[in-house]
Parts: sequence; C-alpha cells; structure tokens
Amino acid sequence: MRIRTAAIPLIAVAAIAAAAFWFLTAPQPLDASVLPDKPGDAAKGERLFWAGGCASCHAAPGAKDGDLLKLSGGVAIASPFGTFHAPNLSPDKAHGIGNWSTLDFVNAMKRGLAPDGSHLYPAFPYTSYQRMTVPDLVDLKAYLDTLPADATANKPHELPFPFSIRRGLGLWKWLYLDGETFAPDPTKSEAVNHGAYLVEGPGHCNECHTPRTALGGLEMNRALGGAPDPSGKGRIPDITPGPGGIGDWSAEDIANALETGFTPSFDSIGGTMAEVQRNMAKLPAEDRAAIAEYLKQVPPVAAAESPAKAK
Repeated sequence: MRIRTAAIPLIAVAAIAAAAFWFLTAPQPLDASVLPDKPGDAAKGERLFWAGGCASCHAAPGAKDGDLLKLSGGVAIASPFGTFHAPNLSPDKAHGIGNWSTLDFVNAMKRGLAPDGSHLYPAFPYTSYQRMTVPDLVDLKAYLDTLPADATANKPHELPFPFSIRRGLGLWKWLYLDGETFAPDPTKSEAVNHGAYLVEGPGHCNECHTPRTALGGLEMNRALGGAPDPSGKGRIPDITPGPGGIGDWSAEDIANALETGFTPSFDSIGGTMAEVQRNMAKLPAEDRAAIAEYLKQVPPVAAAESPAKAK
C-alpha cells in the first residue's frame, strides 16, 4: 500500500510533464485567411526559385541543365544530428507535393509543418523561409506546379534517437522559429532592403554562413560571420565586411562574383558555393547588386570569431 501511495505523486508529475510536452510541441499552422485573393504568378515564382537555390538540394545529385527542374530529391545533407535526405519537391502526387494545397506549402515554408501537421526538420531551412512574404510563397508554389512531375520515392532520414522523434521539434521551434516576416528597415535604401530580403529570406545565406548553437539554432549575434561546415569538412567563410571576411571587396566585386563565379583575385568560387553562384547568376542584375549593397553594410564579425578568409 505504501509503495502504491508513494507512486501516485510520481505518476501525477509524469502526467503533467507529458501534457506540457504535448501542448508545447503542438503544431501551430497558419489558416487560409493569410492567402492573397489572386492566384500565384509563376513568372515571379521562377525568380524566387533561383534565389532560393531549390534545385541545389531537390534535384538529383549531379543534375545539370534541364534536369535541374526535375525536383526528384535525394541530396544527402550531413549534420551533427544525422543525415537528412532532401525530398521530392516535384508536382508528382504520390511522391512529391502534387497534392499539397497552396496553404500546405505556405505552412511548410513559414511554420515548418507537413500537410498532416507533423514537424519538418530544419535541415529544410524554414527558419529563413519564414521571412518571405506569403504572396511570394504563393508565386513560388505556382512555379513549382509547372515543373515536371517525378515519381522518385523519398529516402528516409538517417537519424539516431532522440532526433528521430519529430514531435520534439516543437520545443526547438519555441527557441528558434519566431514566425516573423521580413520587415524593411526605414533607415536603409530600397536596394539594401531588397538585398536583405533576398539574403535573409529566399537566399537563406545564414543557414550556412552563420554559426550554430549546440542545439542547431542560428547564432544571429554572429550573423554571416562564418561557420564550421556541418559535414565536418572545413569551414564556411565569413561574408561580412570584417577583416576575416570580404571587407576588401567592393559591392561591384560581390555582384560580379555572384554573376561570373570569379573573386576579385580571379580565383573561382568552389565547393557548395559554386552551385549557389550558378543559381544567383540566373537572377536579374539588380538582385545581385542589391545583395552586394546589403552585404557591404552588415555588422562585421571580429576576426577572432571568424578565422576563415573568404575564398
């Protein structure tokens, strides 16, 4: 009797903890009231597609030219938490997102939620995509719907426990997903604000160039200041104007590098940044110029915090 009586408080505490966990990790989707009244513009969506580098992860590894528009998925993304496999993003109804509504897509991009309400892993960079406006996301979905359907099945992620428990991502989102859309800075020029939107939103530059906490969240006090490569191989460079970054590059140098793939010293951009550059080369010149203007005025990160010189 004493053993049973003593167990009652422990059971009550466990029940309260379980209820709190369930409440705190519950999905928080947007509703249809956020959607614009008009349909998406696929032509505008194509521009966002290249700004976001969607093909770099969601096309088959090694895809080139027209095959970049076949978003069959399959790229492996190594991380300290396990290996993620980019999913099929084509309009295929069985294996892609052909059955997703526009609202489903907006919730994936801004809230990190699948259509069934389950949490998506932040290897899909919704912590940056949340900054995008809903009309832009509607345009992007309209463009994705025009691409070829592909029936390639998705590969499961390779994650150890407890990272394999998706529900726990609800707690992670309390820390690192604020749900805020990009707000222009009224003290900055239109070009700088446009560049900021492209860098912080669709371009998701922080996802690679900003260091992370032990839990995988972005350390925004060191934004764009360089970070260890999540694959464990080398370091992703500082792209701030600090002495460890690109402070000696002019805005024209940055825009030219994004267009041509060559640095001011005539080295070629390599590694995964080479794919980013090829995507950026498809943007209008004013987009690349805006990105350059923005990068020239972001706060520099101290050299001691950013040992890798941009190459």
